[in-house]
Amino acid sequence: MHRFYDPNIATTLQLSEEESKHCVRVLRLSEGDEIEVVDGCGNLYLCKIAMAHPKRCAVTIVEHKVCPPHWGHKIVLCVAPTKNLDRMEDMADRVTEMGVDRIIPLLCRNSERKVLKTERIQKILVSAMKQSLKAQLPKLDELTPFKELVKMPFEGNKFIAYCDKMLPREQRRLLSKEYRPGTDTMIIIGPEGDFSPEEVTMALEAGFVPVSLGESRLRTETAAMFAVATCHAIDMNQ
Repeated sequence: MHRFYDPNIATTLQLSEEESKHCVRVLRLSEGDEIEVVDGCGNLYLCKIAMAHPKRCAVTIVEHKVCPPHWGHKIVLCVAPTKNLDRMEDMADRVTEMGVDRIIPLLCRNSERKVLKTERIQKILVSAMKQSLKAQLPKLDELTPFKELVKMPFEGNKFIAYCDKMLPREQRRLLSKEYRPGTDTMIIIGPEGDFSPEEVTMALEAGFVPVSLGESRLRTETAAMFAVATCHAIDMNQ
């Protein structure tokens, strides 16, 4: 069954113009056809098309289900956007498929990308949510300075992953050993040039635990995906 996204579907009973066009003109669905609509907040609606208009497709709600995230706790991924935006977009797509609650793009001292337009990434998150049959849309923050990030209140696991040999390494342990399954988790991944020593110090003073993702030197987007996948793999084995 085809799935669509509209955050206001419960009150408007009408798909957005973009989703209406896709439903009626692209997929050629018509009155009486059943579709699924999610609002991005964990609600899934089984709907029947009442009016197949390409700009305002009207529906009636047949059934409502609450579909909380299957991982059962918060996963917040904080990552410095890559210079190549395609790699950042691919990462956002993959971690949404796996399951995250929030993505916070970071502005670090060594960031290659100092400006980030989030409109396209937001669309990618919506597409990945629908494709992976989720009803929860990750929150996407605007580009956030590192200093502001470490001051954010957060209860649960807080990890900082880095690989630069010049940064403190004796304290690091594998993320897979430090992660506590079922607990709200925030993971921060640095830019291509890694975190600066000052940023690592700030994070440690703010209660972040330094972790390693293994012996391989991973690209920023690969490290982010690896970290999220590690959390889910451990959760599934509990």
